[in-house]
Amino acid sequence: MVKSNMNFSKKPRKIYMDYASSAEANPSSIHSFGVKAKAELQNARKDVAKVLNAHMDEIIFTSGGTESNNLAIQGVLRAVKEKLPHIITTNIEHPSVLETFKLMEKRELAEISIVPVEINGIVDPKKIKKEIKKNTVLVSVMYVNNEIGTIQPIREIAKEIRHWKKKRSRSQVSKTSPFPVFHTDAVQAVNYLDLNVEALGVDLLSLSGSKIEGAGRVGVLYKRRGTQIENIFGGGGQEFGLRPGTENLPEIIKFSEALELVQKIKEKEVKRLTKLRDYFIAKLSKMPFDIKLNGDLENRLPNNVNISIPNIPSDLLVIELSARGIMASEKSACESGDGKASYVIKAIRPEIKPARNAFSIADAGGENDGSLRFSMGRQTTKKDIDYTLKSLSKILTKLKKWYTPTPI
Repeated sequence: MVKSNMNFSKKPRKIYMDYASSAEANPSSIHSFGVKAKAELQNARKDVAKVLNAHMDEIIFTSGGTESNNLAIQGVLRAVKEKLPHIITTNIEHPSVLETFKLMEKRELAEISIVPVEINGIVDPKKIKKEIKKNTVLVSVMYVNNEIGTIQPIREIAKEIRHWKKKRSRSQVSKTSPFPVFHTDAVQAVNYLDLNVEALGVDLLSLSGSKIEGAGRVGVLYKRRGTQIENIFGGGGQEFGLRPGTENLPEIIKFSEALELVQKIKEKEVKRLTKLRDYFIAKLSKMPFDIKLNGDLENRLPNNVNISIPNIPSDLLVIELSARGIMASEKSACESGDGKASYVIKAIRPEIKPARNAFSIADAGGENDGSLRFSMGRQTTKKDIDYTLKSLSKILTKLKKWYTPTPI
């Protein structure tokens, strides 16, 4: 705090925070800045709820997608009375979901089922339903895969869960259990797909500002009214008692504004990027190299192209492309540097045997499956795609001359 430079010699003494604004104040404070901050927080919550077709009290602000996913998964487990509850997910989920499932199993807090996706990277809803049991409390399936961009049939999965619940309720005299609840990690979907939670049929949905241009570094967990989850942290009673800690209001405001902007440009941007994506894929298929497209050709994000180039180290490709000003990635950033090939690519391409090589940048002697993910954005043009294709051709021609993989 600093004192104002105004002359208070004839006025009651006042203390100003010259640097303060309502966005920087604590929304839980009762002074005027705090009251205004609370109002701005609620306005942001209202704006996010409108995009999701939700109620304001169903929007919980978090630090990001990982926290939102953990609050959904662990929050449900804490809310149930089952001695060993059962939870279901797929084998290509983001690490913040898949590793949390495995951690819950390791700690003997849950029994887990991991449903494999089909070779096109999409899970069969009936296989999800087949895994549901009497003690199943949660099904978590991502809306869009973060590596290969495949869009999962969320509405169909929600329908299968509802049918299972109805069938159970008819066979029981007692009141129908609210479980299993359905959670989806929609972090990758936010820019391009419908986020209407009523149409999707989900009970819990995670978002993150990290995937929206100009958004704040915050996350959101949508929690349908009546869905039972409990706080997984210690601390205060912020965010309806489910996420303690002072809200990061400046970043929350940025998030809500960026989310609104995305809705205005979404339709036009989807059409533009789809054309670029299809052009990119068509050109790649005609290149004189062994290039394989990963994931379904149609049911994928308009900005995602993921390929595998067998026998060429992924990290070398990333470095070579980066040197030419092209930012690609080999797999999820959360898994980078672990020296292992992408588990997502392994799941859909078991025929590709990762090469173990001494030239891996990430980890000498690590696995490489030659996978690359290209993500396009608002600034991407056809000229950028052509430059990328030309650069990739030169890189592959060079690497093919000297690189010989060592079989595992």
